[in-house]
Amino acid sequence: MKCPKCNSDLTPAIRHKVKVNYCQSCKGMWLERQDLEKLEDEVFDFGEDAKGTLAFSSTPTTAKCPECMAPLKRFNYRFYDLEMELCENQHGYWLDEDEDTRVLELMKKEEADEKRKLLAEDQWARTLKHLRSGSFLSKVKNLFR
Repeated sequence: MKCPKCNSDLTPAIRHKVKVNYCQSCKGMWLERQDLEKLEDEVFDFGEDAKGTLAFSSTPTTAKCPECMAPLKRFNYRFYDLEMELCENQHGYWLDEDEDTRVLELMKKEEADEKRKLLAEDQWARTLKHLRSGSFLSKVKNLFR
Protein backbone atom coordinates (compact mmCIF):
# COMPACT_ATOMS: atom_id res chain seq x y z
CA MET A 1 0.00 0.00 0.00
CA LYS A 2 1.09 3.56 -0.71
CA CYS A 3 0.71 6.61 1.50
CA PRO A 4 -2.12 8.84 0.22
CA LYS A 5 -0.13 11.95 1.23
CA CYS A 6 3.46 11.33 0.04
CA ASN A 7 3.18 8.08 -1.97
CA SER A 8 5.75 6.26 0.22
CA ASP A 9 5.24 2.62 1.11
CA LEU A 10 3.11 1.98 4.19
CA THR A 11 4.51 -0.53 6.67
CA PRO A 12 2.60 -2.53 9.28
CA ALA A 13 3.02 -1.16 12.79
CA ILE A 14 1.36 -1.20 16.20
CA ARG A 15 0.29 2.10 17.71
CA HIS A 16 -1.62 2.23 21.00
CA LYS A 17 -2.20 -1.56 20.79
CA VAL A 18 -3.82 -1.23 17.34
CA LYS A 19 -2.51 -2.46 13.97
CA VAL A 20 -1.97 0.36 11.51
CA ASN A 21 -0.22 0.83 8.19
CA TYR A 22 2.35 3.49 8.97
CA CYS A 23 4.21 5.93 6.72
CA GLN A 24 7.84 6.35 7.81
CA SER A 25 8.12 9.49 5.69
CA CYS A 26 5.19 11.71 6.79
CA LYS A 27 4.36 9.76 10.00
CA GLY A 28 0.71 9.36 8.98
CA MET A 29 -1.21 6.10 9.29
CA TRP A 30 -4.00 4.13 7.65
CA LEU A 31 -6.48 2.46 9.98
CA GLU A 32 -9.06 0.03 8.75
CA ARG A 33 -12.60 0.86 9.83
CA GLN A 34 -12.69 -1.60 12.74
CA ASP A 35 -9.22 -0.52 13.90
CA LEU A 36 -10.44 3.04 14.56
CA GLU A 37 -13.15 1.52 16.77
CA LYS A 38 -10.49 -0.56 18.58
CA LEU A 39 -8.41 2.58 19.14
CA GLU A 40 -11.38 4.43 20.65
CA ASP A 41 -12.29 1.43 22.79
CA GLU A 42 -8.85 1.57 24.44
CA VAL A 43 -10.20 4.43 26.58
CA PHE A 44 -13.98 4.51 26.04
CA ASP A 45 -16.21 1.87 27.67
CA PHE A 46 -19.74 3.17 27.06
CA GLY A 47 -20.37 1.51 23.68
CA GLU A 48 -20.74 2.74 20.12
CA ASP A 49 -24.04 4.58 20.66
CA ALA A 50 -22.55 6.81 23.35
CA LYS A 51 -19.65 7.90 21.13
CA GLY A 52 -21.83 10.04 18.91
CA THR A 53 -21.67 10.59 15.17
CA LEU A 54 -18.27 9.82 13.67
CA ALA A 55 -18.55 11.82 10.43
CA PHE A 56 -21.45 14.21 9.94
CA SER A 57 -20.36 15.71 6.64
CA SER A 58 -17.27 15.49 4.47
CA THR A 59 -15.48 17.25 1.65
CA PRO A 60 -13.46 15.64 -1.16
CA THR A 61 -9.67 15.68 -1.12
CA THR A 62 -7.04 14.85 -3.72
CA ALA A 63 -5.68 11.98 -1.58
CA LYS A 64 -6.62 8.45 -2.64
CA CYS A 65 -7.62 5.44 -0.56
CA PRO A 66 -4.60 3.11 -0.35
CA GLU A 67 -6.91 0.13 -0.83
CA CYS A 68 -9.30 1.12 -3.65
CA MET A 69 -7.84 4.43 -4.94
CA ALA A 70 -11.18 6.23 -4.42
CA PRO A 71 -10.80 9.88 -3.36
CA LEU A 72 -10.63 10.28 0.41
CA LYS A 73 -13.07 12.65 2.07
CA ARG A 74 -12.09 15.05 4.87
CA PHE A 75 -14.32 15.32 7.95
CA ASN A 76 -14.23 16.62 11.51
CA TYR A 77 -13.91 13.65 13.83
CA ARG A 78 -17.02 13.39 16.01
CA PHE A 79 -17.64 17.18 15.71
CA TYR A 80 -14.25 17.95 17.33
CA ASP A 81 -11.57 20.18 15.86
CA LEU A 82 -9.72 17.17 14.45
CA GLU A 83 -9.77 16.63 10.71
CA MET A 84 -9.30 13.14 9.28
CA GLU A 85 -9.90 11.53 5.94
CA LEU A 86 -12.12 8.54 5.24
CA CYS A 87 -12.74 6.18 2.36
CA GLU A 88 -16.40 6.35 1.37
CA ASN A 89 -16.16 2.68 0.41
CA GLN A 90 -15.59 2.03 4.13
CA HIS A 91 -12.04 0.73 3.79
CA GLY A 92 -10.64 2.94 6.50
CA TYR A 93 -9.32 6.26 7.78
CA TRP A 94 -6.19 8.30 7.21
CA LEU A 95 -4.74 9.97 10.30
CA ASP A 96 -1.88 12.43 10.10
CA GLU A 97 1.05 12.31 12.53
CA ASP A 98 -0.06 11.70 16.15
CA GLU A 99 -3.77 12.09 15.39
CA ASP A 100 -4.25 8.63 16.91
CA THR A 101 -3.05 10.09 20.21
CA ARG A 102 -5.49 12.96 19.79
CA VAL A 103 -8.33 10.46 19.22
CA LEU A 104 -7.45 8.81 22.53
CA GLU A 105 -7.42 12.18 24.31
CA LEU A 106 -10.82 13.11 22.86
CA MET A 107 -12.33 9.73 23.77
CA LYS A 108 -11.00 10.07 27.33
CA LYS A 109 -12.70 13.46 27.55
CA GLU A 110 -15.89 12.01 26.07
CA GLU A 111 -15.87 9.18 28.63
CA ALA A 112 -15.31 11.62 31.52
CA ASP A 113 -18.21 13.76 30.24
CA GLU A 114 -20.41 10.65 29.99
CA LYS A 115 -19.52 9.59 33.55
CA ARG A 116 -20.26 13.09 34.83
CA LYS A 117 -23.61 13.09 33.00
CA LEU A 118 -24.57 9.69 34.44
CA LEU A 119 -23.58 10.81 37.94
CA ALA A 120 -25.66 14.00 37.61
CA GLU A 121 -28.66 12.01 36.36
CA ASP A 122 -28.31 9.58 39.28
CA GLN A 123 -28.06 12.41 41.80
CA TRP A 124 -31.11 14.12 40.29
CA ALA A 125 -33.10 10.87 40.47
CA ARG A 126 -32.18 10.47 44.17
CA THR A 127 -33.17 14.09 44.83
CA LEU A 128 -36.54 13.60 43.15
CA LYS A 129 -37.11 10.39 45.09
CA HIS A 130 -36.30 12.22 48.33
CA LEU A 131 -38.63 15.11 47.44
CA ARG A 132 -41.46 12.65 46.78
CA SER A 133 -40.92 10.75 50.02
CA GLY A 134 -43.53 11.03 52.73
CA SER A 135 -41.09 12.26 55.33
CA PHE A 136 -40.05 15.24 53.19
CA LEU A 137 -43.63 16.14 52.31
CA SER A 138 -44.71 15.96 55.92
CA LYS A 139 -41.84 18.29 56.90
CA VAL A 140 -42.94 20.81 54.29
CA LYS A 141 -46.57 20.57 55.45
CA ASN A 142 -45.46 21.11 59.06
CA LEU A 143 -43.77 24.35 58.01
CA PHE A 144 -47.14 25.80 57.04
CA ARG A 145 -49.07 24.71 60.16
